[in-house]
Amino acid sequence: MIINRSWREQKIMLKRRFAILMDMDFEYAEGQREKMMERLSQKLKKSRSELDMLFEELQTY
Repeated sequence: MIINRSWREQKIMLKRRFAILMDMDFEYAEGQREKMMERLSQKLKKSRSELDMLFEELQTY
């Protein structure tokens, strides 16, 4: 995946799209990105592949 947007921009876009997301949902320690992705997946009720596609879609805006 080619990343065109900063992490900050992506978080803002996701929070606008999904009102249930909060800043703390995006927090993760070094090397703990997978835990954050699992948390987002559960909260949004999306599979990991759906979540990956969502992040890819954010790059096209």
